[in-house]
Amino acid sequence: MSPFPLASAPLLAPLLACCLTLIGLSPASAQDLTLASPFTDHMVLQRDQPVPVWGWAKPGASVTVSFAGQEKEATANESGRWQLSLDPLAGSAEGAPFSVRAGGEGDSEITLNDVVVGEVWICSGQSNMQMGRSAVPELRGLPETNLRTFEVKRTVAFAEQETCEGKWQLAGPDSAVAFGFAHDLAEHAGVPVGILLACWGSSSIEAWMPRDMTAQFPHFKTIMEEWDANTEAQAKIKAALAKGRWSGPEDVFMRRQSCIVHNAMIKPLAPYACRGLVWYQGERNTRYMTGMPDEPWFHRVAGIREYDDVLKGWMQRYRQEWGRDDFHFLMVMLPGFGSILKSGPTMEPTHPASHSWAWFRESQLAALELPHSGVANTIDLGDLKDIHPKDKAPIGHRLALLAARDTLGKTVAASGPVLEHVEPKGDRLVVHFGHARGLKTEDGQAPREFWVSGEAGEAWHPATAEIVGETVELHSPQVPKPAHVRYAFTGKPDVNLQNGASLPAYPFRTDRNEP
Repeated sequence: MSPFPLASAPLLAPLLACCLTLIGLSPASAQDLTLASPFTDHMVLQRDQPVPVWGWAKPGASVTVSFAGQEKEATANESGRWQLSLDPLAGSAEGAPFSVRAGGEGDSEITLNDVVVGEVWICSGQSNMQMGRSAVPELRGLPETNLRTFEVKRTVAFAEQETCEGKWQLAGPDSAVAFGFAHDLAEHAGVPVGILLACWGSSSIEAWMPRDMTAQFPHFKTIMEEWDANTEAQAKIKAALAKGRWSGPEDVFMRRQSCIVHNAMIKPLAPYACRGLVWYQGERNTRYMTGMPDEPWFHRVAGIREYDDVLKGWMQRYRQEWGRDDFHFLMVMLPGFGSILKSGPTMEPTHPASHSWAWFRESQLAALELPHSGVANTIDLGDLKDIHPKDKAPIGHRLALLAARDTLGKTVAASGPVLEHVEPKGDRLVVHFGHARGLKTEDGQAPREFWVSGEAGEAWHPATAEIVGETVELHSPQVPKPAHVRYAFTGKPDVNLQNGASLPAYPFRTDRNEP
C-alpha cells in the first residue's frame, strides 16, 4: 500500500484550498517594477523570433522596454502584470544593456547588463539529463565560449507559479547532455547558445504535465484526484518546503509526484522565447507495458504503450503554452539497457518479442508524427546493467546535428538510416532505407540484430543480413516465406549498421498491429 494513504476528503476539493505559495515574490501583489524570472543579467534572447517580455508593476503603470535600438511599451493590468513583444532580433555575441522603465508616480527603472542574442533551448527530463558533465571524460576541458545557462532550482508547487529561482551564468550547463548539445550547437550556429536547464531525477512525464491535461488523459485525471485527496502527502511536502531544504527521501518523494514539478519549474519560464525543448525522459515510465497498476503509488504513471499518446499530447500542450506551433522538440531515445518485464511472452533478454525498452523507443519515435520534432538515435549506446550510462557525448553531438539541420537550415547529415519500406523477394525481404548514403557496418561484419517471421503471430528467427547498395537483404532457412522484420528490437541490441556519416540505423518493426 501507499505510505501515504488517501484521506477521506472529496476527490474534487478545490485545489487552491491546499495551495502553498513558494517563498519569494508574489507577483500579483507586487508594487515595484519586476521582471519575470528568466530576465537577468547575462541572459540570452532568442534570435529571429518575436521576443515576449513580461513582468509586474503598479496597476496602470506604463512600462517601456529598450533594447538593440527598439523601444516597446505596455500598460500593467489591474493585477500589475504587463507583457510586450520585441521584434525579431539578429544574433549578437556582443553584450548590450536591456532597459525597462515604469512611468507614473514613483518612476522606476531596471537595467540588465551583458545581454546577448542567439539560440535558446530548454533542456529537461529526469536523471540522465541531470547527470553532470564531470562524469563524462570526453566533455571535460571543452571551451565554454558563447555558452550561458539559467538553471531552475529543483522544487515543487501545489499551484502554477509565476516565478522561479535561477539566474543566467556565463558558463555551459552542468548537465552532460545539455552541455554537449550546447557546445556543438554553438559551433553550428556561430552565435551564443543559452540553455534553460529544468530537470530532476526519477521524474515521470506526468511530473511535467500541467493540471489541465486531466481533461485529455483519464489516467492523469485519476492521479490528480488521488493527489487532491491525499492530505498526508501534501502535509509532508508542505513541511519540507517550509524548511527551505529537504532530505534525500523527501527529495525523491517530491520529484516522483505528478504536475507539481511542472508548476514550479516550467510554468514560470513560459513564454520566454526559445527555439524549443530537448527532452531526455522516460525511464520512469518503463515499469510496465500498459494499464496503470494500483500500487505502489510511484508507479501510477503512463506505461510504455500509452506513452506515445501522452508524449504527443504533452508536446502540443507546451506549444500552446509558448504560443508557437513551431516550438521544436528534440527527444533523446532511451539507450541500451538490459531490463525486461515479466509480462512478455519470453524472458530471453536478447529476443525481439520480450517486453524490453524496445517498445518504449517505439513510443518515443511516435513523436515524429508531429511536425517540428526529432529523435536522437542512441540504439548503439547505453549499458546492459547501468541505467545511467556514461556515453553522453554522442547524444549531445547528435542532438546538435538535428537542431542544426531542422532549425538552422544547415546542410548536415543528422540522421542514421531510417526504414522506408520492405520489399518481398522470393524467400528474402529487402529493407529499403532513407538517409542510407554510404550504408555500411561499423566493424565491416554483416549487419546484426535483424529478425524475421512469417505471417503475424509466427515465431521470430535471426536473419542473415547482407548490404546491397542502400538496402539490406534478409533471409532465414527457418522462415521460407518471410513477411515481417524487427531490427534492434531488444533492450540492449548489439548493432553495427550505420550510414556513411557513422550515424546508426534507427530501430523498427514492421508488424505494427501486433502487441
